[in-house]
Amino acid sequence: MPATRTTVASNCFFFVFFVFFFFAVPLRSSISPNFSSSDQSRPCFTAMDRNKDTESFKNGGKRSFFRAFDADFFSNTEMDEVLKGAEEFNLPVIRANRKLVASENGGLHNPSPLVFSSNWANERFLHKSRRFCYPPVSGVKRPKNEEDIAFMSVLELGELIKTKQITSQELVGIFLKRLKRYDYVLQAVVSFTEDLAYKQAKEADELFARGVYLGPLHGIPYGLKDIISVPGYKTTWGSKSFKEQVIDVEAWVYQQLKSAGAVLVAKLVTGSLAYDDIWFGGRTRNPWNIEEFTTGSSAGPAACISAGLVPFAIGSETAGSMTYPASRCGVTALRPTFGTVGRSGVMSISESLDKLGPFCRNAIDCAVILDVIRGKDPHDLSSVESFLDDPFSIDISKLTVGYLDDADMEVVRVLSSKGANMVPFNLTYSLDSVQGILNFTMDIDMLTHFDEWQRSGLDHEYEAQDQWPTELRRARLIPAVDYVQAQRARGKLIREVKESFNVDALIGNATDWERVCMGNLVGLPVMVVPTGFKIISNPPATGTTRRRTAITTGIYAPPHKDHIALALAMAYQSATDHHRARPPIDDLGPHDAIPEPPLVPIPPRLLHL
Repeated sequence: MPATRTTVASNCFFFVFFVFFFFAVPLRSSISPNFSSSDQSRPCFTAMDRNKDTESFKNGGKRSFFRAFDADFFSNTEMDEVLKGAEEFNLPVIRANRKLVASENGGLHNPSPLVFSSNWANERFLHKSRRFCYPPVSGVKRPKNEEDIAFMSVLELGELIKTKQITSQELVGIFLKRLKRYDYVLQAVVSFTEDLAYKQAKEADELFARGVYLGPLHGIPYGLKDIISVPGYKTTWGSKSFKEQVIDVEAWVYQQLKSAGAVLVAKLVTGSLAYDDIWFGGRTRNPWNIEEFTTGSSAGPAACISAGLVPFAIGSETAGSMTYPASRCGVTALRPTFGTVGRSGVMSISESLDKLGPFCRNAIDCAVILDVIRGKDPHDLSSVESFLDDPFSIDISKLTVGYLDDADMEVVRVLSSKGANMVPFNLTYSLDSVQGILNFTMDIDMLTHFDEWQRSGLDHEYEAQDQWPTELRRARLIPAVDYVQAQRARGKLIREVKESFNVDALIGNATDWERVCMGNLVGLPVMVVPTGFKIISNPPATGTTRRRTAITTGIYAPPHKDHIALALAMAYQSATDHHRARPPIDDLGPHDAIPEPPLVPIPPRLLHL
């Protein structure tokens, strides 16, 4: 729309000079003798420092400065005019805007009105989606040991509650014990929400005793990635800079789960500021091979599902943060279509890329969780009313499914045997800069949300200096005009993918980096499904080991066709049992024993379990 384009152009005009002038800070800091990377704030400069910088700038630095923006085509006179005009006209506006909206980190407030939509052009939805009709579960008996209970699905646990074979408070006790036992080695938990969990479980049990049943999540424990705010508990974003932070706001996704009767037992690890698996408390490990890390910032949700520490968990993805840890840890996960799940109360990297989704035991549970958390969040401008069909009613024999060169052929064979029309396929588009488009989009958006963090020098205490600190310093040099050009290129990518995507779904590698970048830029949903395990590449020299490397595949669908990906994943898992495999977290083999954690007193309410 013309109004939107005008707004973008106006913002670009100011932003290009914003990055021009704040590039001067690293220039000056590089010559300051008192500056070190361990400083807690940016250095102050004397008049003498500035005079020296000005003289150096006149003696050739000016053209190098403009070259960093690919803008050294200006004459010296024009460069002088640009800098003088920017200081006179743009800096006052830049500083006024920063004062208005950039004093708080995390992107929880003052969202941009420029909203990305994942709807493919001219697509119209004829109806509002109804809630899914879940498959009946009957004849479920309570297992004799707690580990078997821990690896039951959400619907199976719900049936135990409905048939009064177990209470929500008992489930909380079982999962808290497991979380505390295995967190010592996995480093997957930031905060135990024990008091809240028992309070919510008690309320769930009392409601059920009065004949009130809230649905399949009634009384079911779960975990949240620690970028999702819950009042009264720390929301650390995985970063030492924010490890004492409490945000007394209920994230929308937490509200939806609470309303459905689910019980929060833990805030789970996010990589620091949602980047990779390194956080202020360590680095999260893969339950299938504890010498290996999870990769991806939804590290805690993936590890905890894999090890049977919670029945389901909510993670997030901007660029691989769900697909990578789900694949590494061998669990089922759904990265939904962009906009399907509201994000208010959640730390933001990129308002046009961030997505929330479930990690679960199986695809059926993913459908159940998605059904609860989808819908329009009034405080998230990008969220939409959900128009999904019921995945439990999809007839896959009516689907044409393409399989890419790197598809797992077992998946192709199983789906073919179930009636799906499987065809070789190649998704084509002309762009060769997909990763560059994603980096420009993600890094500029992230810097917008953590401008104050960088300016105050908190990036110097970040857990991994080659990650966000390096990327966001470099992002200062991306001119606004080139950021917008990247968004235009993104639009071209979306149009070409839509034209090429002439099947109902695709099967292919879930962690191919080009595909991860493309899928997130376009807003495609993807199911990550475990399809097997193999012996690790470098097993211990002596004895045997039960450590394994998980094998997974991705099932991709067009935007707002998540139900198709879910239906195909459910069909595959109905004929296989890879998703039921349990990692050897207690018995890894000779010389692989998990060290016992330090003795901690067991709360009295757990002693009866």
